[in-house]
Parts: sequence; structure tokens; C-alpha cells
Amino acid sequence: MTPRTRCSLLIDPPASGAWNMAVDEALLESFSEQEGCCLRFYRWQEPTLSLGYFQSVDDRRQHAPSLACPIVRRASGGGAIVHDVELTYSLVVAAENPLAQQRGRLYDTVHSTLIDSLAELGVAEASLFGSGQGFSPDDEPFLCFQRRSPGDVVCDEAKIAGSAQRRRRGAVLQHGSVLLGRSRAAPELPGLKELTQREVACGALIATWLSRLESCLALAFSRHSLTHAERRRAEELVLAKYASDDWTRDRNRRPD
Repeated sequence: MTPRTRCSLLIDPPASGAWNMAVDEALLESFSEQEGCCLRFYRWQEPTLSLGYFQSVDDRRQHAPSLACPIVRRASGGGAIVHDVELTYSLVVAAENPLAQQRGRLYDTVHSTLIDSLAELGVAEASLFGSGQGFSPDDEPFLCFQRRSPGDVVCDEAKIAGSAQRRRRGAVLQHGSVLLGRSRAAPELPGLKELTQREVACGALIATWLSRLESCLALAFSRHSLTHAERRRAEELVLAKYASDDWTRDRNRRPD
């Protein structure tokens, strides 16, 4: 029998953009020195624009519908995301775990199990995007969900899920979003509800997805709440980084 990796599980209530990004980084720091991993599901308390690490704040003027949204800069790359009618996840894998050295497998497995989970919930249209036409760095759309990369999850031609990774001292943080429905702050992006005429409930998706992730990645889940040290570190990161105008504006800073 394949040994299972202990995986701490957090299912968090909606929170601000700065807090969500700070918790992801605090968990990356905490679990980078451990043997197991940590999976977190979360949502957003208001429509929020997150910039990819290398994007310019000034570029947000390209997208008028989200100009009134609060803004946060992610520590991972990619295009901007309007977080609203979605389910967001983050997965931290410790450096000692073989999955941390198999970053492609981690990415592909999370997306393929999402597709299988959606099919179990009656959404048969989702699939992996192949090697279609991409964009040059100079003409990539501002929004992540208008871009296409091999391994993204699509319904027909519309992207409904994508992920990004960051490595820290060998440990891996992978986080991503599943677009459940259209946001008024990004009206050009249909979600699963508009594309399939089905509403996917977050609770049902999480339960189904957990079962498949547990099997395909050989995980053993146990519920986790932020420790005192993790919460204190997240609070520090909110003040020093994710709620800081300096961090948000300076894309030339290197991730810690």
C-alpha cells in the first residue's frame, strides 16, 4: 500500500484580499519545514483584483469594470484575477515531499481531479486546454482568465480554472481559482453557471474534489486551524506586505 502524506485541511470563510494572500504565505513558511502538506479552500469578502507578481499597477486602467475593486499583489506570476464568484484553493507541499520535486504532476493532478469532480456534479463540459494559440509577452491580455496555457481548465473555449506556483526554499505553494459564475466586476468572463446552465455549490465541489485529491495524491486529510504562530505571521504579512501600497506598486521587488 502506498504510504499517505499527512495533509492539513483548512476551509476558511470569506476574507479580504490582503488576508487571503498573507495566510497563503504564512502557511508556505510554516509547512516548508514540515514533512506533510496543507490544503486550503477560501473565498473573498468583496470583489477583489489581484495582480500577478510582475504586473504593473498602472495596467489596471485597461480594465474599467474592476477599477472600484480593492487591489492586492500576489506573490506568484500570471495575469490579474477578479476574485468574486469563485472558489480559491492553495496547496503547500514541503520540500522533503516528492511532490515538491514533481511540480508538473502537482499542477496536472489538481486540474484533472477538478475536471473529474465537476463531471461527477453534472458538469461534463470541462476539459484541459491543449497546445492552442498562445500570446506573446507583449500582447497578453491583462486578465488571467482571458489567457490560455496548456493545462488550464476550459469549457469549450472559455477558461474556468487556472493555477500558479511559487517555490520557497524547496517547498511549493500552488494556488488557483475556479470561476463559478460571472462577476459584475468582470462581465466579459462567463463562469460555470453561464457556460453550463448549472450552479455548482462550493461545499459540494470541495467534498467531491477532496475525495479525488486524497486518492490521486495519496493524501490523508485532517482538519487544521491556524496556529497562534501562523496567525501572528499572517497579521505581520498583511501590514508589511499585502496591505502595503509600496508592495502593491513595486513589481520590481523580489519575493522574500
